[in-house]
Amino acid sequence: MKPEVSEQLFIEELFKNSLEESQIQCSKITSVERLTGDASTRRYYRVHCSLTSYVVCLDNPSEDNFNSFVEAQKFFDVHGIRVPKVFHTDLAKGYLLEEDLGDETLLKTLSELNSSEQELEIYQNIIDELVKIHSITAEDIDKSHVGKLKFDFEKLINEIDFTVDYFIERFLGITDEAFKRSVIEEFYPICKRLSSQKMVCTHRDFHSRNIMVKDGELVIIDFQDARLGIPQYDLASLLEDCYYDLTPKNRELLMRSYFEKLPQEVHGQKDYAEFESLYRDMLLQRVFKAVGSFAYIYHHRKDHRYLKYIGFAMEKLKNAMMDQPDLENLKNKLFKVYYES
Repeated sequence: MKPEVSEQLFIEELFKNSLEESQIQCSKITSVERLTGDASTRRYYRVHCSLTSYVVCLDNPSEDNFNSFVEAQKFFDVHGIRVPKVFHTDLAKGYLLEEDLGDETLLKTLSELNSSEQELEIYQNIIDELVKIHSITAEDIDKSHVGKLKFDFEKLINEIDFTVDYFIERFLGITDEAFKRSVIEEFYPICKRLSSQKMVCTHRDFHSRNIMVKDGELVIIDFQDARLGIPQYDLASLLEDCYYDLTPKNRELLMRSYFEKLPQEVHGQKDYAEFESLYRDMLLQRVFKAVGSFAYIYHHRKDHRYLKYIGFAMEKLKNAMMDQPDLENLKNKLFKVYYES
């Protein structure tokens, strides 16, 4: 997609500054291409040079020279996590010049697999990266901006409130205030339990669209919202991905693998039974939040691409609540309005 002329001139001007102030090589810009963005307001462009290419990200300008993506990139890079290189920034103008990772997401790679063995092999490599992220020491986290944010009770319940607003009220059309409040309150014990556990550094949005595949290498992206949370937050994001459905056998194998690889002193959970129980609670909170995000994108942008994931996510929630007496009230409330609206 071609950018607007004004956008292209702006990018070319900023890119020329990058040539003067950094070590990148580009004898001539041959074209500038607008890329399809993620669910955020950031805008992405591919700058083609004669021998290579780069990606320009235009984010919100920063008055204090702080950008959460840049800070998180430095943090993860220094700890050996494969993230995109950042060559140059002008944060006052919201400009970031990044490594071009190509267009191959993990989701695209998964679409071409023909066996569960291939699926398991790829995901084992991702689990290894996730263990590296979650093994970053508390001392190092405390020194970074990541340690200033966490999934406390308020944050978790705010995400539930967000979904009730955008999915139950705006998408399903349920305006009964008492009913909406009752749904939120059903999540109180879940969020209290999750927020009381030992926490690690979490990516915050760890799924198949936020992992790129470049020359066979897995590269983690969209990590700017990294914060403290329980390990199951990222694990549920990955294994209960609303974009891709793992085989049940592989999901169980990967859960076991992760539990065995992450040291007990890091996750602080006494045994696998407790780990599984917390995983179920995290699945409920995380997937319900994803439903809200899909409804939000549709409401504000009329982007129909995300509507197909709502049904998949809701069925995932229903299955997780089956045969769980403590979740009967929540299940009945949610699915009565979902199936009948």
